[in-house]
Amino acid sequence: MKEESKIFKKEEILSTEYLPELLPHRENQIKRLANNILPASEGRNPQNTFIFGPPGIGKTASARFVFREFEDYSEVRTIYINCWDYRTLIAILTKIVIEFGSFAHRKGVSKDESLERTIEILNKKNMGVVACLDEVDQLILNDKESLYNLLRMNQYVKIPFGLIFISNDPHVFSKVDPRIKSSLNIEEIEFRPYSLEEMKDILKERVNLGIWTVEEGVVLLCANHAIQNGGDVRIGLDCLMKAGRIAESKNCDKIKIEHVKEILGSVKPVKPKILRERLNEDEKVILNIVDKKRQIFSGDLYKEYSKTAKMPVSDRRFRDFLNHLAKLNLIKVEERRRGVRGKKRMVTKI
Repeated sequence: MKEESKIFKKEEILSTEYLPELLPHRENQIKRLANNILPASEGRNPQNTFIFGPPGIGKTASARFVFREFEDYSEVRTIYINCWDYRTLIAILTKIVIEFGSFAHRKGVSKDESLERTIEILNKKNMGVVACLDEVDQLILNDKESLYNLLRMNQYVKIPFGLIFISNDPHVFSKVDPRIKSSLNIEEIEFRPYSLEEMKDILKERVNLGIWTVEEGVVLLCANHAIQNGGDVRIGLDCLMKAGRIAESKNCDKIKIEHVKEILGSVKPVKPKILRERLNEDEKVILNIVDKKRQIFSGDLYKEYSKTAKMPVSDRRFRDFLNHLAKLNLIKVEERRRGVRGKKRMVTKI
């Protein structure tokens, strides 16, 4: 039999995937999002919504929280889709079809066939559908036209259909096709970073549910480290988890300040690591070259990339990848003068 931990009551409560019963300090945003979805439960089209703000401040958790409530207490079917995993129209439509328990081919099917299949299945349902497209930047980068088709979905189906978009970038739709802009019809909900006191409240709630005892000052130290590193709740949770592991290894009966101080240096922003893992193969090749060179002109970088990549993309597509990596804050791209040839783009490792 597994020995009960002296530190953790329920370790999973410190996981970034855990969705609490309550989300402190996001009540207003949750209420607005719920009100936007509510018409779908009444047979009317919901309000499309755009949620934006820095990473790790409750955007995804709030959407999932509202979705859970609607699934439990209404006839609305909610579908969460992360566009890192589903980057094209066919992939998204396949996900929707599978969520309704139907089989769908993801390969060897045209967009029109996939769209017709999805419309056919949705029209057989007697409920509203709301899909959340998290990290929508990835969809715009990989398949701009998909947005146009998805935004027009409620013109093809007999049931209420709505979309929730989530992004760290408030300007993610600024460069999309005018047709898409005219179809967006979105209400924006901004998520601002937590204050230190708010971060303390959030971590304290997780401590109460998941940890037996902590020394006074532990929560403040973890909260402050999270605030100093972009205000990402996941950093505070990681501090508590790692400090708890240290306390366990030393056979202590509580997490102490000394345990937190021991691990602070190893708890860094999680976003860059997650982003690197999710990049496509071309972007990984580009980033590896920049990591080695530290600083390189974009033209020279393209030559190096072309030698390394299995199937090099065009120069224009390559520039899209560079802009994407810069937007993710994984590289820095700036204009530089280079002799008589004029301006060149310098790519620098961050």
